[in-house]
Amino acid sequence: MFSVNRTVILALSCGLLLSACGGGKSGSAAHSGGAADAGRVLNLYIWSDYLAPTTLARFEKQWGIKVNAAYYDTNETLDAKLLAGSSGYDVVVPTASYFERQIKAGVYLPLDKSKLPNLKNMDPQLMAKVAFHDPGNAHGVIYLWGTNGIGYNEKMVKELLPDAPLDSWRMVFDPKVASKVAKCGISVLNSPAEMMRAVFSYLGKDPNSQKPEDLAQGEAVLLKIRPYIRSINSSEYIEALANGDLCVAVGYNGDVLQARDRAQDANKGIEIKYSIPKEGTILWFDMLAIPKDAPHPESAYAFINFVMTPEVIGEITNFKGYANANAGAQPLASVKNDPGIYPTPELLPKLSVQLADSADQTRAITRVWEKFKTGQ
Repeated sequence: MFSVNRTVILALSCGLLLSACGGGKSGSAAHSGGAADAGRVLNLYIWSDYLAPTTLARFEKQWGIKVNAAYYDTNETLDAKLLAGSSGYDVVVPTASYFERQIKAGVYLPLDKSKLPNLKNMDPQLMAKVAFHDPGNAHGVIYLWGTNGIGYNEKMVKELLPDAPLDSWRMVFDPKVASKVAKCGISVLNSPAEMMRAVFSYLGKDPNSQKPEDLAQGEAVLLKIRPYIRSINSSEYIEALANGDLCVAVGYNGDVLQARDRAQDANKGIEIKYSIPKEGTILWFDMLAIPKDAPHPESAYAFINFVMTPEVIGEITNFKGYANANAGAQPLASVKNDPGIYPTPELLPKLSVQLADSADQTRAITRVWEKFKTGQ
């Protein structure tokens, strides 16, 4: 599945992504739910705004476990806490490329799958994809998956640039385009590794390239467009797009579609769209995993098993606009026919899995990114 140049071209069929193997009764881990045991706690560290409104309350009621939730908006923040040790968290949600490196560093507890009966609901072909990061799926379970692309307000963009290349990374990385669109606001993710892969795709290179010369070219692209970037963040762009404060944002598909829905609900004439750039982009998986020093591992198993209940993850997908890998939940997905969430077969060849960078590459990308953020 992986080519020698580290690029992974997906050949998932539409049937794989949208298939359903039927529901199933939710299983239990070490507790059957109901009244709370004294002091039962779960310390959850998860991406900001990444659950349905009822998820945690339902879990607390069913399992009698109090959830202490903390939030982050970059993989680098999570990575630093985990690698430092003694994070105090029971469940974390790393992106698979970071997860791969963290596994090698011995960060995670190997899963006792006997405590996760709802693993039977997971799509085996999608789990096989992340097994390239986590052999045998020994340390994690897919939470949600999606793509990176471009969110845009077509009306605002075309008022400035009628022939804007809305289906291309040129919208952001071509200075001739970005300089014109900048007047209505461009935002990019504060995610060095992901943004560098977008630049590599724009340049026609392997998105997982580790070559110093490719990174040097990527740095040159970023520095040329820096004057035209209004915002560098991984969460604020949702509201900014929905409110018309930005017209272009490099973002996660579910975030952009959430902005679209918020704009529609506000009924102020703002229409947000999402495109997968024709040059290609990355497909990512976010994982549920248990740090090896988790203070409440049994609570962690209960939560992961709860999230693998089709009704629970189905509600999260419908609310957040991100695809899940739970075959039993597919009949419950009201968004399953939205190509921005479940890419069509025609879009799939454009998607590459983000693999883990070497330690040297990570440091090099971080240096480039700091220069980009400061504009120096």
